[in-house]
Amino acid sequence: MMRLASLVIGLALLAPAAQAAAPAHWTVDPGSKLSFQGRMSDQAFSGVFRRWSANIVFDPKQLALSKAVVTIDVGSAVTGDADRDQAMPTGDWFAAQKFPQATFTTSAIKDLGGGRYQAIGDLAIRGVHKPVVLPFTLAISGDTARMNGAVTLNRTAFGVGQGRWSTKDVVDTSVTVNVALTAHRAH
Repeated sequence: MMRLASLVIGLALLAPAAQAAAPAHWTVDPGSKLSFQGRMSDQAFSGVFRRWSANIVFDPKQLALSKAVVTIDVGSAVTGDADRDQAMPTGDWFAAQKFPQATFTTSAIKDLGGGRYQAIGDLAIRGVHKPVVLPFTLAISGDTARMNGAVTLNRTAFGVGQGRWSTKDVVDTSVTVNVALTAHRAH
């Protein structure tokens, strides 16, 4: 009986230590950028999502407990071209009225060494879910982290580009999404 009581007391004392060791939450700086690049009529174009957020819990020593959920307001995409910017939220492209958000939810984060990682997860756009691997670099200095990553997606796999836009004849089907963020460890 004494042994059981000692075990229970020992576990009770360890519980706060285990909770304290949980990965840190990170707050993304407003100046961070989620951008994209594509080609239309064989001309390169780029754009940004003006509104997006990321809920990040990360510790390079506890990757099994680390995770991120990125939520993107697809109606906030701008490229600087009025016609393209007006078309992107419509049903032919993002269908922002029916599907206002895209989300990327990690299921695993892998350390590739040398400050290189992979975020493996599910990307949902227009209600279509696809597995995506986002390679990224990460540098943490004190309570500040800087992350850069890029992934090339086939927009048609998510139904982005309907009707005459569903082929690469006018708008290439490959779109590169770039992430450049700075985050601070929440206390």
